[in-house]
Amino acid sequence: MKKVLATIGLFSSVFFFAQKSESYLQVGYASVCCGTPSDKPLMDYLTQFKSKNKVKSLEIYKQTGLGREGEYKLYIGTDGLSGTRKSAFIKGLKAVVNSQNKARKTESAGFVNFDEKETVKKSDLMNARNVTLIPTRKTIKTK
Repeated sequence: MKKVLATIGLFSSVFFFAQKSESYLQVGYASVCCGTPSDKPLMDYLTQFKSKNKVKSLEIYKQTGLGREGEYKLYIGTDGLSGTRKSAFIKGLKAVVNSQNKARKTESAGFVNFDEKETVKKSDLMNARNVTLIPTRKTIKTK
């Protein structure tokens, strides 16, 4: 009986402390002819934002298989951020996307798309195809 109660308590705490984002910002990586741009600048920004603002974790999903040249979308959960942190996060995210698009070297390089007004609900995200959770411990490390 004690083992059953301990197991139930363990699973309850896991669900209680798990990330529970319901709204996600969408960042799209599109190709013009020769593949998509790298997501390294975005991931570097997420790492920097997380460590600077002492955010415990960011929930990030990746949807692949959106085109023949490797187009994909990243979905970043923002429900864990306060109002001021969220607006600072969006401002920085826009700056990263704009600088990455301006740094394109050729007309055949891909684009990064971001619209702060376009949010995706978790229910829609869970019904989409080819969506996987990116383990943030691997991609977003804090010092």
